[in-house]
Amino acid sequence: MNSENPLINKRICVRISQDHCQEPVISRLVSEYGLTVNIKAAILGQNAVGDGWFDLDLQGTEAQIQNGLNYLQELKLQIWDENSISNW
Repeated sequence: MNSENPLINKRICVRISQDHCQEPVISRLVSEYGLTVNIKAAILGQNAVGDGWFDLDLQGTEAQIQNGLNYLQELKLQIWDENSISNW
């Protein structure tokens, strides 16, 4: 990584609706968007019943993080970060 694209961290919470519990959301952030994802905390219903949430620390370039957030937006997931709550 060169100095023009430094790695940054972004802490978010993501609400995973029951509709998306069977999708590999976190895996795609890693494999398709090149992010390092550290799961700080999570709550998931037993057998994927009900909504769940993940407290995530994302690491990557600003572009990688923005692309990953755009992916979550396309899924219409609810995201909290240190500055706001977004209902996408």
